[in-house]
Amino acid sequence: MIKRVRSWLNQEDSQQAHRISPDNIPHHVAIIMDGNGRWAKRRGMPRIVGHQNGMKAVKRAAIAADDLGIKILTMYAFSTENWKRPKDEVDFLMKLPQEFLAIELEELIQKNVQVRMMGHPEDLPQHTRDAMEEAVARTASNTGLVLNFALNYGSRKEITESIRALGKDIREGTLLPEDITEEMIGERLLSGDLPDPDLLIRTSGELRLSNFMLWQLAYSELWFTDIYWPEFTKEHLIEAVAEYQHRTRRYGGLS
Repeated sequence: MIKRVRSWLNQEDSQQAHRISPDNIPHHVAIIMDGNGRWAKRRGMPRIVGHQNGMKAVKRAAIAADDLGIKILTMYAFSTENWKRPKDEVDFLMKLPQEFLAIELEELIQKNVQVRMMGHPEDLPQHTRDAMEEAVARTASNTGLVLNFALNYGSRKEITESIRALGKDIREGTLLPEDITEEMIGERLLSGDLPDPDLLIRTSGELRLSNFMLWQLAYSELWFTDIYWPEFTKEHLIEAVAEYQHRTRRYGGLS
């Protein structure tokens, strides 16, 4: 009981310390969830234990985002480059969406969360695709937080396919090259019906984008932290949002 009271007090102190304004909450937050394996290694445990604890952090982040009034939360779950990892680890990672949704889907439905997937499902194992497709279908009419999983996602592939689609239109005579606009490219991206992220968060101390939403992040605010993803809590999200609120977004112009 004492621990719970202390935890609640710490959360209140965190919000007071960072003074978040309800009038300037980022609409769309994207997260590169990094450091699961290193978190486990530091504790002398297998990497898969880190991934399991990372799954718990996904739920914490989603609840926190919803509480703060964030409308869209995009989470980098598995990249097109992650197939290079050892097969045992990849196989385990491919089971996590099924495991996570089996436990959490009913609660997500009750909380009016809309689950989406942004990536290339054709390369995923059938059990992973089935789990994601069920979650997307059962939450499609929900109007609350959009929980968007970037799964088997790679930004360069995404941009390449967008340009190919435009090339097809040119070949078919429905589009002239000089008529191509930034909006046309953006509309053909996998996130085409979502606004660009206002804030990107990356954990584990790495300072790079790792082929994640390269087009969409052009004018996003970036926030990096040394903590590993399994350690991520509501307090860290509050800290990131507070930092976001102290910045001035100029979009190339003058303030």
